Amino acid sequence: MKKGLMVLLLATVTSVSMLAGCGNVENVDVEVPADLATEVENAVEDAKDAAKEMEEEVSDEEKAAEVAALIDAIYVQERTDQTDAQCEAAKKAWDALTDAQKELVEGENADPDYFGRDTGDASKDDPLNGDNIGENEILVVSFGTSFNESRVSDISSVEKAIADANPDWSVRRAFTAQIIINHIQARDGEKIDNMDQALERAVANGVKNLVVQPTHLMHGAEYDELIEALEAYADKFESVAIAEPLLGEVGADATVINADKKAVAEAVVADAVKLSGYDSLDAADKDGVAFVFMGHGTAHTAKVSYSQMATQMDKLGFKNVFVGTVEGEPEETACENVIEAVKAAGYKKVILRPLMVVAGDHANNDMAGDDDDSWKSMFTADGSFDSIDCQIAGLGRIEAVEKLYVEHTAKALEKVKKN
Repeated sequence: MKKGLMVLLLATVTSVSMLAGCGNVENVDVEVPADLATEVENAVEDAKDAAKEMEEEVSDEEKAAEVAALIDAIYVQERTDQTDAQCEAAKKAWDALTDAQKELVEGENADPDYFGRDTGDASKDDPLNGDNIGENEILVVSFGTSFNESRVSDISSVEKAIADANPDWSVRRAFTAQIIINHIQARDGEKIDNMDQALERAVANGVKNLVVQPTHLMHGAEYDELIEALEAYADKFESVAIAEPLLGEVGADATVINADKKAVAEAVVADAVKLSGYDSLDAADKDGVAFVFMGHGTAHTAKVSYSQMATQMDKLGFKNVFVGTVEGEPEETACENVIEAVKAAGYKKVILRPLMVVAGDHANNDMAGDDDDSWKSMFTADGSFDSIDCQIAGLGRIEAVEKLYVEHTAKALEKVKKN
């Protein structure tokens, strides 16, 4: 309804009210045109609807903010007595939201993807947290991932390979990232032990001989934390042995390589070439294709491991293979520097792949995501390449890598047997 008509109507109603309030007017009869009355009614209804929408909008935001706060409360690295209840409350509150409200969820760490993103079927995963362990246990310790499909392909596959190779030992799992454990529990109802829970379970089950196999890439910060957690339980078992992480010993500088690094380099390159559809790395090279393997990176002294992997690729003659890191540590592994290196070598096609045991959040978001700061976006924005492709595949799903973990576990078992 036009503003002028509303003003006219209000003025008329006001005048009638004033006249009706005077004693010298007995009856007042004012005719309002039918079309004007209809417009007024419509305007009133529109105003009511608008007011209702405003109320609902505020309510939607409040409900979304409540869920965001619940998510942020479990996005922590420490488990407490309240964690189980908090995970349940967060999921219940999320499920109560409408689709529109879910899109409004935003917090310090919360977003709609926390519960809403489809990462595969969690029911295909085995958390390996059963009791009745027996006297001999192999505890496979991983950082973890909330990407269900990757957890099955990259972590469970390693655990299974170790279990198949050691039928007389019980294989159990622990994750070191409580944030990830909480995410999986809240979203999928799957409970995975952290280090303390797994070790307490081992003690309660009367385990005497414990072998710990980290799936970590190197002797970095996560490995150090694992050692620290084990120290508190050292006197609870008759023997404890810790197997090597995937790349083995770190070494002093970038020139130091070993059999583990060689095996991993050959395995990941072969798998990447096969997945890309080329018959060989040389064939890809002749077609102008560069393979860029993206690791995590770290400020830990073990960061030299990435430089060593680059050295190993060079020693193997893999001239169209480059190594980078999300964190850009070491400095030469930063995305900007890798882009320049690929350009300088003259390659026009790029295939990105994680140099990580698990193709989880970093692979899906930091490498292959659509945000401006993802590696795919940064390579594309540079404008120097004809194509940028991504392979979302972790090291853990490669048979040769699984075999290497089995070999590391076997060496640790030898230590136990000697004791």
